[in-house]
Amino acid sequence: MHLRQILVDWSKGDDLRWLWRLYRWQQRVRGRFFRDVVTFLLYRSARRHGGYLGAGAKIAGEPSLPHGLHGVYISRYAVLGANCRIYQNVTIGEIGQQAPTIGDNCLIGAGAVVIGGIRIGNGVKIGAGAVVHTDIPDGSTVVSQPSRILTRSTPWR
Repeated sequence: MHLRQILVDWSKGDDLRWLWRLYRWQQRVRGRFFRDVVTFLLYRSARRHGGYLGAGAKIAGEPSLPHGLHGVYISRYAVLGANCRIYQNVTIGEIGQQAPTIGDNCLIGAGAVVIGGIRIGNGVKIGAGAVVHTDIPDGSTVVSQPSRILTRSTPWR
């Protein structure tokens, strides 16, 4: 990759490699002072990319963010599975220190709100603009406000 392309990606906020490195580093650091410093850098980096990534969030792997972190809010109590795809302006929020647990291979459409101490199964697709506040079984497709489950299919194994 050419230096020019690297600088363009960095300036647009599309290059999230450093954000995920800071996140992983923040999870491993043990000393309180160093953890606070890395958490500060993580918050600043997330803010620079236009979103919020809670320092206590448990994220397996790196989620796919096709539009960058722009407008994405991930609660510090949230748990995300591997291979999740999250579009812009998604809120994974908390109610009373309880946030969603999202399974593997999920897709969350633009502007969706997933909130509360709920469980989203593996292979679930949440449509754009959906507001989800109840548990969703594996392999379902959820749309609308309030959320409606359209299909239940067996997830890919």
